[in-house]
Amino acid sequence: MLKQILIIGYGSDNCTEKAYQLSYKVGEEVAQRGAVLITGGLGGVMEAASKGAKYHGGLVVGIIPQDEKGYANQYCDVIIATGMGYIRDFITAYSADAVVVVGGGVGTAIEARVAYLKAKTIVAIKGSGETADRIAGKYLDERHLVRVIGEENPRKAVERALSPSSV
Repeated sequence: MLKQILIIGYGSDNCTEKAYQLSYKVGEEVAQRGAVLITGGLGGVMEAASKGAKYHGGLVVGIIPQDEKGYANQYCDVIIATGMGYIRDFITAYSADAVVVVGGGVGTAIEARVAYLKAKTIVAIKGSGETADRIAGKYLDERHLVRVIGEENPRKAVERALSPSSV
């Protein structure tokens, strides 16, 4: 079975150029390692990673909050239109073997916490912004289910996400 890596982070409204470039590289790294990229299927970090994976021969699954596939970014190979709004964050997190975080706001924080509750490997790219910077190297609550791994760059982040001890 192919490993499935979820990338989460800024949407198109708040995505910085740095976060976009880092996300593109995450998608590229996931594709080059033969894993499936899962995203929320929309813009910003999701689009950048999808583009990076697609341009490097990867398979991209977009799990969108809307009920119409047309909302997904153009780089998705498989689109799952949930019609569930942000509740779709449970589907993305449950479907992934590991999660890579690039920047992100409150939606990203929620999605990371869903993955945390399932004790998924979570890797945050340090220096990418808001949520990723806040959670890198930390446990997300007193249960200490998994420590969020902090990494410096997309290559190391994907390596850690795919390492046998992680997935």
